[in-house]
Amino acid sequence: MPNSLFDIMGPVMIGPSSSHTAGAARLGKMAYKLSGGDIANVDIYLHGSFAATYRGHGTDKALLAGLLNLSPWDEQLRDSFQLAQEKGLHYQFIPTDLGDVHPNTVKFSITGKNGDLSEIVGSSIGGGQVVVSEIDGLTVNFTGERPILITRHQDTPGVISAIATLLYEQQINIGNMTVNRSRQDHLASMYIEIDSLCQEDITSRIRQIPGMMRVKLLLPIEERTPAQF
Repeated sequence: MPNSLFDIMGPVMIGPSSSHTAGAARLGKMAYKLSGGDIANVDIYLHGSFAATYRGHGTDKALLAGLLNLSPWDEQLRDSFQLAQEKGLHYQFIPTDLGDVHPNTVKFSITGKNGDLSEIVGSSIGGGQVVVSEIDGLTVNFTGERPILITRHQDTPGVISAIATLLYEQQINIGNMTVNRSRQDHLASMYIEIDSLCQEDITSRIRQIPGMMRVKLLLPIEERTPAQF
């Protein structure tokens, strides 16, 4: 049984397809946020149905709109090519085979204006809903429906426990957590999907943990249902 009007009617969006436009825009926006924004160049690898129909269904415009931080219902989505040119965002769409993945899957290879590199893989799974399955080679399972904490820290004992303790003190459940450790430089990256936002600035407290280098809180990708119009 549907849980909401969104489940029945789908997302408010610029058409024609919730999977190929609304979902694509959400994937682009998640890639924008996960990469830190301020993108200089992006190679967009399209798999399966995305590769076969991306021009006809407007998937290319939607993906690019998300990478410009536009939402699925933003009327500027139709003009994303022009907007990208105005903002100096270089891009190319590359049909490819990403293997045994959902047919509506895309891989973003992003270069930020600061030179940082990011690689993000995600799929549009229907009704405008998406899942990010890989970040910089690390397997994850993020939907954009919950807040995400991303940390970069020294790989020393006690750091993960300290973060978990802070979240526990705020009565925040961890829904999904993945840690990537590098033995070469003794650093670790952690991706935590949490069930709710805290009352105070949790990121400032996490930054005070010894060995912490970088903390980022990504808010959920906002939704808009027909009832909100």
